[in-house]
Amino acid sequence: MKEPTLGNPQNTIQVLQKYNFNFQKKFGQNFLIDTHVLDKIISAAGITKDDFVLEIGPGIGTMTQYLACAAREVVAVEIDKNLIPILEDTLSGYDNVSIINEDILKVDLVSLAEEKNQGRPIKVVANLPYYITTPIIMGLFEKKVPLESITVMVQKEVADRMQVGPGTKDYGALSLAVQYYAEPYIVANVPPNCFMPRPSVGSAVIRLTRHKEMPVQVKDEQLMFKLIRASFNQRRKTLANGLKNSSELNLSKEVIEQAIEQLGKGASIRGEALTLEEFARLANIISDL
Repeated sequence: MKEPTLGNPQNTIQVLQKYNFNFQKKFGQNFLIDTHVLDKIISAAGITKDDFVLEIGPGIGTMTQYLACAAREVVAVEIDKNLIPILEDTLSGYDNVSIINEDILKVDLVSLAEEKNQGRPIKVVANLPYYITTPIIMGLFEKKVPLESITVMVQKEVADRMQVGPGTKDYGALSLAVQYYAEPYIVANVPPNCFMPRPSVGSAVIRLTRHKEMPVQVKDEQLMFKLIRASFNQRRKTLANGLKNSSELNLSKEVIEQAIEQLGKGASIRGEALTLEEFARLANIISDL
């Protein structure tokens, strides 16, 4: 198997020129050109020769080459059809990689994990386009894809949001959703000059290690997430007003006020002050009323 060549900016430029490739703004394309960052991602993901890895958005195959050297098998899902001939070229020396030209949100990942890894938990690695980070990560969790971990490059402020707790300005529905499913850990901050073209914001590599057991017990998961979304849709409002104004929830004023009282919180409490455990308890109280 060949040594990776694409972490180097000159080689990346050569490939792009050879294929006359134009970056597509609509796909949020920023290719990694820093070998230290690539090594960090592979190391943080803990890839071994036993692993099947799903890569989302391989671009020209830079990280794919590194993954292929570390893993048993890699499937890379790329939405941009213009990148497929480039990937076939840059990955031709790696016989353990296959490419799927598809939108990751439309791929049946449960079947893929079953076929490629006998349904055992898979590792996901990605340099995610910023505009679609949250739908991709939440899709992986909500569709019950068997996951061991997700190690991704995301916008720095999104990484910060995933790992903060109550009472901070970045705390929100994404923080709670990610922490319900996984343990977040920021591996490294990555400056714009590590990419081509340079993004206008800083990035970070974050690893989400799937919980073996859920950190909270909730009777109705959907209800809990509706409560969470309603609480953060209008951050400045009290929790009670946020829940009353939600189009997703069909709860009477009496039920809401009674539930908040049973939770042991005052009427002026805001949603951003509640922990994941308190949202789970609130959902359980409402389920029982």
